Amino acid sequence: MKQVFKRPETLIKTTNHFCPGCHHGTAHRLIAEAIDLFQISDSTVGVAGVGCGVFLYDYLALDVCEAPHGRAPAVATGLKRVHPENIVFTYQGDGDLAAIGMSEIIHTANRGENITVIFINNCVYGMTGGQMAPTTLSGQKTTTSPQGRDYAYDGYPIRMTEMLAALDGVAFAARVAVNKPATLNKAGQAVNKAFEMQINKMGLSFVEILSACPTNWGMTPSESLRRIEAEMIPFYPLGIFKEKK
Repeated sequence: MKQVFKRPETLIKTTNHFCPGCHHGTAHRLIAEAIDLFQISDSTVGVAGVGCGVFLYDYLALDVCEAPHGRAPAVATGLKRVHPENIVFTYQGDGDLAAIGMSEIIHTANRGENITVIFINNCVYGMTGGQMAPTTLSGQKTTTSPQGRDYAYDGYPIRMTEMLAALDGVAFAARVAVNKPATLNKAGQAVNKAFEMQINKMGLSFVEILSACPTNWGMTPSESLRRIEAEMIPFYPLGIFKEKK
């Protein structure tokens, strides 16, 4: 019988410790598939931000550097400039990238650093207790917005992909989701394109992945998938927002 699906070689065969319904494992697989596709595992270095995504080094058979909170783009810049022959990517959550790391990602993108950024957006701080993040939806309840996010006091959710796509240094900017097979397939294509852009020295490539955090959302995995479809995607539309040719 012909084998049509298998574990990527770059994905370590180990027990997944993430909460049921969490999409970090799915995102790891997409990255591993891209690295296998381009056969770049020996030259790829990951930079993990603080948060649930910091455990990247437990799941990918790569060199991974842990960065201080929000500073992954700065660390990745240093790695890429010292070792320009390496493929360098960051893996960051919304609290890490869009809050304390906002300055780093904007200036790294504006400089057009030839790195790839994988941005996991689940609209909440995951590891530290479920607090409101810059991407938390209006009306969404968190531990620090128990009545729901109120734009009059808390401001509006930030659409990072659209904002970064406007910068000249950005070569590729896309938003994808992993809530069902159709969106998952497109997410894989976007991650592949992001790494291809770096290989071709096009500039910074950015992929935002809409994902679930059932534990901090107080939902079952199935309910979380429905929230992505009904609430997140209408506010954070999917698609490719920029692609340099």
